[in-house]
Amino acid sequence: MEGRRFEDRPRKRFSSQPPVKVGERYRVKIEAMGKAGDGIARIKGFVIFVPKTQIGDEVEIVINNVKQKFAFAEVIG
Repeated sequence: MEGRRFEDRPRKRFSSQPPVKVGERYRVKIEAMGKAGDGIARIKGFVIFVPKTQIGDEVEIVINNVKQKFAFAEVIG
């Protein structure tokens, strides 16, 4: 069997509140790229889209928009 694609990974369901809030800061590692070119990091399995990053980048971010299944952040520092 070939390797699993990113889209084939099992997804965690967050039935309650997402594990991040607007304004919170984190240090994350970018592990994948989204379709629109944003880097993807995860916090407790929750997807965070981070523009202007590449796979392997370790960056400090601030959360600026939170949806039920994902969030958006920007690099700070």
